[in-house]
Amino acid sequence: LVATLRISQITADLTEELRHLVLWPDKPLDYVRLDEDKYGYHFGAFVPCRDKPVAVISIFFEPIPLGTNDRTTSGHHGTSVRFRKFACHPEFQGQGIGTSLLRYAASYCSSNGATIFWCDARLSSGRWYERRGLVPFGDTFFKDTVEYTRMKMVLVDSEAERQLGSQRGVVS
Repeated sequence: LVATLRISQITADLTEELRHLVLWPDKPLDYVRLDEDKYGYHFGAFVPCRDKPVAVISIFFEPIPLGTNDRTTSGHHGTSVRFRKFACHPEFQGQGIGTSLLRYAASYCSSNGATIFWCDARLSSGRWYERRGLVPFGDTFFKDTVEYTRMKMVLVDSEAERQLGSQRGVVS
């Protein structure tokens, strides 16, 4: 399915059904709506057999939290992007679709000047994120009854990447 996967920018309302189904099925639909959705960028992963996205992610240019006892972030100056409400339909999990969407979102952020890509991850999903290059930082905390940790990935420095490309004779 990954070979036929199509990822595109979508509206926030197209993320709600999956957000609800995967993340908070026991809560009302309003629970998965964010006030800041109107300021975010939302992406969906589509497979040929479905007209609705099978995975969704929302990204927001938002500072990484300070005071998280994280030495690796304190010296890193740059733009951070938070991803939220990342969900893949249960029928499509374990097929690389979520990984592809996460990579796409990270690449989009990097190409738009972001240097840190971070999230509040459910503790139960931490290993999944670690296998994809994110590292935990800060203390764990709860949202409702679910335990979370913050996780981040330092993206390739866009300016350094452009300079390296120009040294190879590639114009970007």
